Amino acid sequence: MISKNFLLKQLKIFAIFITLFVASPIILAKLGFWGSSEAAPKFQKANDPISYTNASHSFADAISRALPAVVSIHSTKEVSKDLNPMMRDPVMRYFFGQQMPPDVQSGIGSGVIVTKDGYVLTNNHVIHDADDINVKLADGRSSKAKVIGSDPETDLAILKIELSDLKVIAMGDSESLRVGDLVFAIGNPFGVGQTATHGIVSATHRTDLGISTFENYIQTDAPINPGNSGGALIDANGNLIGINNAIYTRNGGFQGIGFAIPINLAKDVMSELIDTGHVTRGWLGITVSKLTDEMRKSLNYPKGDGVVIAGVIRQGPAFNAGIRPGDIIINVDGKPATEPSEVLSITAKLKPDTAYPMSIVRNGDTVDIRVVAGKRPLNKPKEQNAAPNQK
Repeated sequence: MISKNFLLKQLKIFAIFITLFVASPIILAKLGFWGSSEAAPKFQKANDPISYTNASHSFADAISRALPAVVSIHSTKEVSKDLNPMMRDPVMRYFFGQQMPPDVQSGIGSGVIVTKDGYVLTNNHVIHDADDINVKLADGRSSKAKVIGSDPETDLAILKIELSDLKVIAMGDSESLRVGDLVFAIGNPFGVGQTATHGIVSATHRTDLGISTFENYIQTDAPINPGNSGGALIDANGNLIGINNAIYTRNGGFQGIGFAIPINLAKDVMSELIDTGHVTRGWLGITVSKLTDEMRKSLNYPKGDGVVIAGVIRQGPAFNAGIRPGDIIINVDGKPATEPSEVLSITAKLKPDTAYPMSIVRNGDTVDIRVVAGKRPLNKPKEQNAAPNQK
């Protein structure tokens, strides 16, 4: 007969065996004798959570600071109808008049009050060729508006309204924007009335979009729709950091890609428009293109920054300075030329009738010259890529 003590010893031995059997793979794996010969992957440690101790669940404070300064703009333009062939008959014209009454086209947009005395910043395309412009404020008041000046090359315009006790928007700094910053778009989409939407800064310094001549756009996914043009893009403190300008769309509506003109660029244009009604820019009379590998080989310029001169207007400032197609610009007025859009911006800031240093590369040799800047003609072809991206 098996004793009780003997059974207890056998059970203990069996329990130890089971424990070793279960634990041995873990022990061997720790010692490197089990499983794959490759080391276990080391994942990046998660970032520490951000503290939002002062955050709220509403953006009302930021938006309420800007809302009173954002206006709706309604414009109308008379467009003569083409005469029906029957109306060209003298008898018909005798009975029905010399011409048909004109059609009236209307448009909607937005703007921002930027001074206490009634200057309103908006897009040029919102008021272009309008015969009558009416501005409606957030408080319900409205006023006829006068066009003070416009700049088609940045698509900006300044209007003037005659009302008192105007709320003025606070100016921000668009150069301090970072991708991921919270932004709000305020305007009058589709004419439904003042509307605020929100998103983030998707990108900064967007160029070569084919929207305007001088491009340095803020890209955002804040919903921007027709009617938002000319309205405010503000930061989380309610400061104006951009003027809503355009959208990338396939169907005419919001697609998550919108563009705003940076306020730092707009302020310079705005000041000139208020002072003189137009913007004066420097001009060299050239078109420039980005350097490609093929161009580098043919122009004997294997390395280094620069842009290639694709065309020179005869008797223009660059032509008179001896610059020719195929030359490579490496700097203008001491500022490096790395992209066509940069050369365009640098050139625009030159004072007409003033000489500036310029360095070019020709046949592999660096040549320093001086060029007397001219005054940029209005609506001049872009001194940029000959074929910008179409949007």
